[in-house]
Amino acid sequence: MSERIDDARDILSVTIAEEQLGLRLDKAVAMLFPDYSRTRLQALIDSGECLVNHQVCKTSSRKMEMGDQVILSLPPLLDADPQPENIPLDILYEDDDLLVVHKPVGMVVHPAVGHNTGTLVNALLYHCGPSLSGINGVKRPGIVHRLDKDTSGLMMVAKNDLAHHHLSEQLQDRSLSRIYLALVLGVPFPSRGRIETMIGRHQTNRLKMAVHTHSGREAVTNYTVKQTFRETLALIECRLETGRTHQIRVHMEHMGFPLIGDPLYGAQSTKLVSNLKRADYDEDVRSKILFFPHQALHAKEISFIHPRTGEEMKFESELPMDMKNLLAELF
Repeated sequence: MSERIDDARDILSVTIAEEQLGLRLDKAVAMLFPDYSRTRLQALIDSGECLVNHQVCKTSSRKMEMGDQVILSLPPLLDADPQPENIPLDILYEDDDLLVVHKPVGMVVHPAVGHNTGTLVNALLYHCGPSLSGINGVKRPGIVHRLDKDTSGLMMVAKNDLAHHHLSEQLQDRSLSRIYLALVLGVPFPSRGRIETMIGRHQTNRLKMAVHTHSGREAVTNYTVKQTFRETLALIECRLETGRTHQIRVHMEHMGFPLIGDPLYGAQSTKLVSNLKRADYDEDVRSKILFFPHQALHAKEISFIHPRTGEEMKFESELPMDMKNLLAELF
């Protein structure tokens, strides 16, 4: 049941039935209110906007009992700090529920210190206006997953809570497929493999992530060598099962095959120069590899189930021109 009160809040009220008996609070509300994203529902619980039997409950793990009354109070959406900006978007697909966009190298997804304008969020606010998904009580685009500033390629954006919820679920259950191309130093062996580690914040460099043994979050990357160049460089395809920060960059560096052009996880210049000399690349080509201006990583393919129609959808994008040109130099 949903109703309105004086400050324009939505009030969601439900009584726990046999189907939800024994479920955690967060799982129960996700089942009962499928039109709202789990992110938003969890935020409501954390912020004290959830009542169980008329008592504030911030414990997501509380087990539900038959007849429990659960009430969620949804604060009105707040204006986002980012302002709409008329920035062109490369849109591959759009309908009332979602967009698939191609993010160029150099574009930041979310505003942050030093990047308050010119972001994908600013562009989406202008393009979509009030149709954007409200997440955590703030009116901002429903970014389902992110790309690093200097990684190009495909991203999904949800326009409403229904789409955000279903697409996020596909990320969680790994039915959503994301494929990347990366140019790395060295040739991974075997040519196909699965990298499964824990990834967390680097212990000394807070800008970096790192592989951990006993902490962090599960991270799984499946790779395939697509092409090799003089046994010194390789173009690899990476299929993500999880989406941790810097995951491909961290995993490949951990395996000893850092991405070309990566300012955080790339090979030291002395090692890179030495390997390129042994491969007998001339000075001009060595320079183009050594000074490639960003990590050579591109999100080339994404596939998912449309949250409303159930249709299987698949999109692909071409490599950015600078990566194309660099690969052409390597033969």
